Amino acid sequence: MMNIEKLTLTEEWDKTFPKSDLVDHRKVSFVNRYGITLAGDLYVPKGSAGRLPAIAVCGPFGAVKEQCSGLYAQTMAERGFLTLAFDPSFTGESGGQPRYMASPDINTEDFMAAVDFLSLCELADAGRIGIIGICGWGGLALNAAALDTRVKATVASTMYDMTRVNAKGYFDAEDSEEARHAKREALCAQRLEDLKSGEYKLGGGVVDPLPEDAPFFVRDYYDYYKTPRGYHKRSLNSNGGWNVIGCESFLNQPILRYSNEIRSAVLVMHGDAAHSCYFGKDAYADMVRGSKYAANKELLLIPGATHTDLYDGGGKNAIPFDKLSAFFGTYLS
Repeated sequence: MMNIEKLTLTEEWDKTFPKSDLVDHRKVSFVNRYGITLAGDLYVPKGSAGRLPAIAVCGPFGAVKEQCSGLYAQTMAERGFLTLAFDPSFTGESGGQPRYMASPDINTEDFMAAVDFLSLCELADAGRIGIIGICGWGGLALNAAALDTRVKATVASTMYDMTRVNAKGYFDAEDSEEARHAKREALCAQRLEDLKSGEYKLGGGVVDPLPEDAPFFVRDYYDYYKTPRGYHKRSLNSNGGWNVIGCESFLNQPILRYSNEIRSAVLVMHGDAAHSCYFGKDAYADMVRGSKYAANKELLLIPGATHTDLYDGGGKNAIPFDKLSAFFGTYLS
């Protein structure tokens, strides 16, 4: 028996972006195959008729739907798509206990549950569904696309491969058995400390106050998550962060193993000034290497854009929404 948990959903507009007059908005909820009820914002183009092409949007990793996934969703709804921005399991307004955990399996399932919801929505055309994953959810979107044949088009924006960064560190600087062993030892010790204390220790969100010697990518995150530009009270990155052991299973579970078997269309887009650009470049290269399905895959590098510029445009309209509209217009036609 599938039971949908009654969630406490905020009805007033509490997004980090202004509400559009061109779009109707309502809160929705749906359940994944683990029985976790997910919260979402459904954006419907005003005056639309008939069943629409639909897009599910999630990310960044540690953000909530009131931040940039909602901005993407609302903007794409302005362009004629039915869109759903949702909070992943264990975060935001979605259900799942304990809070602030992550799982490569459950979080991939979250995307598939969003596709379930859209497939059964009376406003959507079930044969024309796409997904957008931002930051760490870009990698999870690729994993979902490799598993879910209902997904006809995928955009991975300013993506991270969360399994790679957990197992190898930033820029693969910790890619050794010794480094991974040390991480495993620390996480296993933390598990026992959490059980002894009766609560999960938080790892901390984006550093605040910002150290004077902080590297650029830390400043980039601070400028989004810790300022009025992108701060949200339910965002992990804006506040206490994930549990220390929250991403433990990412160490051993690469999520892009079968990306070169994705038959549907994929657009990987990244700012060429982003610290994370290597994730996007490498994911694209692995996806098309030896693949029979490379013709509908594309890598788009945006000159001068940083990682968070693709969260909200960075004040310079860095998100290529015309390109996204054309991409989904072609492959969800």
